[in-house]
Amino acid sequence: MPYVNIQITRGATREQKAQLVKDVTDSLVRVLGKKPEHTHVVIQEIAEADWGFAGLLTDDWKKAQPPG
Repeated sequence: MPYVNIQITRGATREQKAQLVKDVTDSLVRVLGKKPEHTHVVIQEIAEADWGFAGLLTDDWKKAQPPG
């Protein structure tokens, strides 16, 4: 029984999440021959203030990026 945990910062739409679940499930079926009904995909949304990147919290890192 495959279990996949996807962690992303908040902001993805329901449609985007549904596409992720479908694509990950399809990949496990195609590559490993797993049954879709046995595949679990969990999406965890994490606030940017709770995610570190490049030595900064993600929200601070984004603020430091040049516009555009």
